Amino acid sequence: MCGIVGYVGNRQASSILVEGLSKLEYRGYDSAGIAVLNNNEIEVRKFKGRLQNLANSLNEKPINGNIGIGHTRWATHGEPSDVNSHPHSNANVTLSVVHNGIIENYIKLREWLTSKGYTFFSETDTEVIPNLIDFYYEGDLFDAVVKATSKLEGSFAIGVVNKNEPDKLIAVRKDSPLIVGLGNDEFFIASDIPAVLNYTRNIYLLEDKEFVILTKDGVELRTEEGEKIEKEIYHVTWNVDAAEKGGYEDFMLKEIHEQPKAVKDTLLGKIALNKEITLDNITFTKEELENFDKIYIVACGTAYHAGVVGKTVIEKLAKIPVEVDIASEFRYRDPMITDKTLIIVVSQSGETADTLAVLRDGKKQGARILAITNVVGSSVSREADDVFYTLAGPEIAVASTKAYVTQLAAFYILGLYFASLKNTLCIEEIETIKSELLQIPDKIERALNMKDSLQKFASSHYNHKDMYFLGRGLDYAVAMEGSLKLKEISYIHCDAYAAGELKHGPIALIEKDTAVITLLTQEYLKDKMISNVREVSTRGGNIFAVVNEGDTIAREVCDDLVYIPKTIDLLTPLVSVIPLQLISYYIAKQKGCDVDKPRNLAKSVTVE
Repeated sequence: MCGIVGYVGNRQASSILVEGLSKLEYRGYDSAGIAVLNNNEIEVRKFKGRLQNLANSLNEKPINGNIGIGHTRWATHGEPSDVNSHPHSNANVTLSVVHNGIIENYIKLREWLTSKGYTFFSETDTEVIPNLIDFYYEGDLFDAVVKATSKLEGSFAIGVVNKNEPDKLIAVRKDSPLIVGLGNDEFFIASDIPAVLNYTRNIYLLEDKEFVILTKDGVELRTEEGEKIEKEIYHVTWNVDAAEKGGYEDFMLKEIHEQPKAVKDTLLGKIALNKEITLDNITFTKEELENFDKIYIVACGTAYHAGVVGKTVIEKLAKIPVEVDIASEFRYRDPMITDKTLIIVVSQSGETADTLAVLRDGKKQGARILAITNVVGSSVSREADDVFYTLAGPEIAVASTKAYVTQLAAFYILGLYFASLKNTLCIEEIETIKSELLQIPDKIERALNMKDSLQKFASSHYNHKDMYFLGRGLDYAVAMEGSLKLKEISYIHCDAYAAGELKHGPIALIEKDTAVITLLTQEYLKDKMISNVREVSTRGGNIFAVVNEGDTIAREVCDDLVYIPKTIDLLTPLVSVIPLQLISYYIAKQKGCDVDKPRNLAKSVTVE
């Protein structure tokens, strides 16, 4: 879940490493550090806290050298501290390592290495790696890295430098993302593409157990047996500006405002009136769909909430039974999977550890895997049978916004595609939904113009210690996402409840001035929701509602509300989530929180 970078070239490595880390800080920001080969010695500089601490130190006392590695950390083993920061080295600092992942057998390896005379200084699992490489080193760094990594259990992407071979950098990946950037007489490794985009758009996407040797003369890809690997270059097509703030105060606000375009891009080329739905490289037959006796949607966090909407969409449109589950629970409950099972895995990064494990387990049991992801070349995209790319562009803020709405769009497209194959909807019904779906980007744009009322709500409610979200049907699915956004970035305790469950316990939490955000967009459930809102109001709750334009009833029972552009009930989640995202953003800003880098969180959860 950390971010790693590496550089080999003719420029000063330290500045390039720090710049690369600044593009990866969303992956972790407990600490940061670099190791640079300087006059045939390795100089390590690392600090607890934000990357700026490292940058300040390097401004005051630069490190010269043209080869180096860097790391920004999200702590797993060992608290955030200078000594637990990466890079980690062997005792005499002849080699240094940066690592993203978790070494599951590190205790056993640590005990064994201690028995061999090795000394450990940190609490991390990573520190076994440089010592293990040192143990196997006999003059060939590549050979030592291969032997050492063969003993590691768990996930890792690592970069290694050695003062005895000062012209090279060795890297390898297993279950953690790693790319190689190909510049002009300079080469890079990184956990993610934005770290290298200022220097190159040409990259290699590494597969598991692929090793890379970087020197100033070029890049060699090898297997663990030492055989050379030929690999196609992937050319990044999106603009480097997409990974910058573009005049917005925060990445999150920028990405909230990018949602109309993100949804439009995701729909483009797939949905058009009076034309068949076309999906790039996804082909199902009617017989294949009818052979599935169940669909599982499996994801984590925000992607899971998109899956909750996806369940309703697919069941309603295609009439196929769907279960939605959290990946970290699904993989351990021995689910019933056969060759008649379709598993839809959802992951913005395509590297989410638990989701990736579900994909792999499902394939072993004969299921067909369809992935919804935002990252071309990610592990999920490479290993799934079918891939639906959400064209959200890079999402830098830790709290997901535009990835969520594009995941919703993907489910609507898939639902309509399945329905057209199975003939569960007539052509007129499909065209009506398509027509409404094509209008959604404009309706999201209109929903983004409600800032004044949302900022007013935030300014008067940001001091609450508890808040609650209520909804029924798809409104409940969106309420869960709204609750997650608020707790992620404002640290306010909040929960989402299905409104019909109020009387089964949660209503005991309501007292005078308790803040309750309700969604009242599902017209067929409105009467029941109004009754639930009255129950909360009677007990003193302060109610803010998200309602459709033209509603004349909600204002009678709510303290305040915001109107969103009306669409059909099924598509409302694409619009109703917008005010919840903005409320979360404005409350967090009122509290002085770092909305892009909330405490204890990282963007891509690549470890269990």
